[in-house]
Amino acid sequence: MSRVCGMLVWTGGTEYFHLSALTWVMFVAIWVVTVGPFVIYLTGAHNRIPQVPWTTPPLCLNCSAAALYLVTAVVDTLSVNQSTRGRHNYNCWAASAFFAFLTTLFYAGSTYLSYCAGKTTGQ
Repeated sequence: MSRVCGMLVWTGGTEYFHLSALTWVMFVAIWVVTVGPFVIYLTGAHNRIPQVPWTTPPLCLNCSAAALYLVTAVVDTLSVNQSTRGRHNYNCWAASAFFAFLTTLFYAGSTYLSYCAGKTTGQ
């Protein structure tokens, strides 16, 4: 669900390339939060390296994604004020801010669940 809401943040018509903070967050969100785990699972590294406690990477990943989307939500919310002056589409910025906060909550929940999973396996 967090991936779907995250997609709605970035495809909601926001012109993130106008704000350098959002450009950086989007770059990290795509490469670190999406491509990183994809490469790990594509190569099968999680099966080949049993010494790594594989409950820790999802915890770190979800925590960093929650932090990044919180920054995105704050920047989007501050950008809504700029859009009222006619520079950007108000509805798109408002929807993007809403979904950024919702995505932050989903990733925070995933962080908590990853923490609980790590605690129950003893890693």
